[in-house]
Amino acid sequence: MNIELGKYNKLTVVKEVDFGVYLDGGEEGEILLPTRYVPEGLNVGDEIEVFIYLDIDERTIATTLHPYAQVGEFACLEVAWVNEFGAFLDWGLMKDLFVPFREQKMRMDKGRKYVVYVMIDSDSYRIMGTAKVEKYLSKEFPKYKSGQEVDMMVWQRTELGFKVIIDNKYAGLIYSNEVFQPLELGMKLKGYIKNVREDGKIDASIQKVGVKGIEDFSATLLGYLKENGGHTNLNDKSDPEDIYDTFGVSKKVFKKGVGDLYKRHLIRISDDGIYLI
Repeated sequence: MNIELGKYNKLTVVKEVDFGVYLDGGEEGEILLPTRYVPEGLNVGDEIEVFIYLDIDERTIATTLHPYAQVGEFACLEVAWVNEFGAFLDWGLMKDLFVPFREQKMRMDKGRKYVVYVMIDSDSYRIMGTAKVEKYLSKEFPKYKSGQEVDMMVWQRTELGFKVIIDNKYAGLIYSNEVFQPLELGMKLKGYIKNVREDGKIDASIQKVGVKGIEDFSATLLGYLKENGGHTNLNDKSDPEDIYDTFGVSKKVFKKGVGDLYKRHLIRISDDGIYLI
C-alpha cells in the first residue's frame, strides 16, 4: 500500500488507543487519527477515508477535516501569518500551508488572499504552496469543443480581462467586454469554452456560446414574458447592465435571443420594450 501525502486515502483501523486510533499506512507504518476526528462507532477493521498530512512535528497524521485544496490542486487562500521564512496560509487544517519566499511572486501580506498551487517539496517531502502557478498549468493541447461546459476559478485580472484556471488544469481568458457580473479572485463558477486557438490558448465565457446558448436564452425570455404579463421594457437599445441584471446574459446574447423569437413571430418589438404576440 502506498500512502499519498496531501491527499485523501482510504485506510483500515488497526488499533484503538486513548488518544485516537491507528490506521494501516502500509510502508509508512501506523498513522494516528486523533480522537477529535474519530467518528462515533468506528472500530478496528473498519475502513475510513482520511486526509494525510504532516503535523507541526513533521509526523505523518490523519484527519477527517477537508482542506480547501489537496496536493495537485489550485486554490485561493488567505495568509494567516508571516515569519522570516515565508507565509502561512489558512487551508482549513490546524497546521497552515507554508509558502516559502522563493515560491512567492511578491511578498505575501497577512490577511490578503492569493491563488496558489499545493505541491510536495521534492527536497524536504513537505506539503507546501507556490504562487508560481504558471509552472503547474498543463502544457498539453486542450481537447475541448466550443460550447463545452467547464469548471473555472478566477486567477488574476489583466488588461484584456480575467485569467481563469479551467478544470484545475488549463489557463483560459474571459475578455472584459464579455463580463457582466462581478468577478473576484478565487471565485469558482461554471463556464464554457468559446474557442481553443491554434497555439492552445483558450478563450472562455461565463455564458453559453453558439446556437445552443441562443436557444436556451430564447426559451428563458419567452418564459419571462409569459410570467410577466407578456411584456418587458427592455429592448435592443437598453443598457447592457440592465439586461444583465434582469436576465444574467450579455446584450449580444439578449439581441440574438430576441431576434430568434422575432423570426418565429412570437414577439413584437417597440420603443417601450418587447411584447408577446
